[in-house]
Amino acid sequence: MSPKMLRTINKPNMNIFQKIVTYIFLLSCVTINAQYTDQINTNRPGQSMSAFAVGKTIAQVETGIYGIYEDHSVLNYKTKGVGLDLALRYGAILEELEFIANIQYQFDQQEDLVYTRNRNDFRQFTIGAKYLIYDPDKNYKPELNLYSWKANHKFRWRKLIPAIAVYGGANLIGKKNTYTFPEDHVSAKLMAITHNHFQKWVWVNNFIADKFSTKDLSLGLISTLTRGFNPEWSGFVEFQAYKSDFYSDGITRAGAAHLLSDTMQIDASISGSFKNTPTILYGGVGFSWRFDADYKDILLAGKGDREDEYNEEQKKKKEKKDKEREERKKKKEKKRLDTLELEGN
Repeated sequence: MSPKMLRTINKPNMNIFQKIVTYIFLLSCVTINAQYTDQINTNRPGQSMSAFAVGKTIAQVETGIYGIYEDHSVLNYKTKGVGLDLALRYGAILEELEFIANIQYQFDQQEDLVYTRNRNDFRQFTIGAKYLIYDPDKNYKPELNLYSWKANHKFRWRKLIPAIAVYGGANLIGKKNTYTFPEDHVSAKLMAITHNHFQKWVWVNNFIADKFSTKDLSLGLISTLTRGFNPEWSGFVEFQAYKSDFYSDGITRAGAAHLLSDTMQIDASISGSFKNTPTILYGGVGFSWRFDADYKDILLAGKGDREDEYNEEQKKKKEKKDKEREERKKKKEKKRLDTLELEGN
């Protein structure tokens, strides 16, 4: 169509034309969303595991240091110590598959009515893999209403459908470890994961069967609710429950994370137990880093979790750039006028 013909289109028809172009553009954007996100997506500082993998060829390190205090009112002992957390995550073979190593090493001093013991050993050494078996946004093409902003942004009941993943791993701590049972050995850890995204809220649930192949089976639940306050800051609250013949308790956590860059994040959290057998209190700080230089985009249909937020961020960046460009033009014009005025004098 020639420019002359375009000028003959009346205003209402031009509006429809613009909306159709916008609609086609949005649909094209929908097809490029995979599990990889523009910014690091870490499990810290909570203890739950997200359903989504880091992405094929992505390597991620999540580490931290914590302090712990325990006071058992029945056995009359107190424990004070520090520990190191390390999670190594790598996406390989499939976009939905992730291999994970979770390591925790602790140094502490336990004191009772008779003895004082200095201890140090692995509290956790687990290697496993996670696979996303269902993503409600994959192959989903939302119907865009060309005439109603409200209709496009209303709550959709399908948002209640979670992404679902499964995890299987092996606990490699041996029987001589000071933090486990004398008869303990290599055992299985199984987990089902659900993941919901409600705009700036994320709700993750882990259903855990730990030491599955031993008589010390432990069932657990971790439920984490995270809220993004702005592109850099987020906060979370979390509840964790354990149930076994040896130990049962509930732990609550709260904390915050700050995004330093697209590949780095720092965090802090504090936790406490419900029971006093023992009373548990610990807090920590951490750092996460992602290496994604080898990543190649994977084309998947469906709307990404953070697409609306991403589009809004891009809009703000464009407005900021336009404003800066306009200010530069004004300064340049003022400088030109000042130069002309000086030359005239």
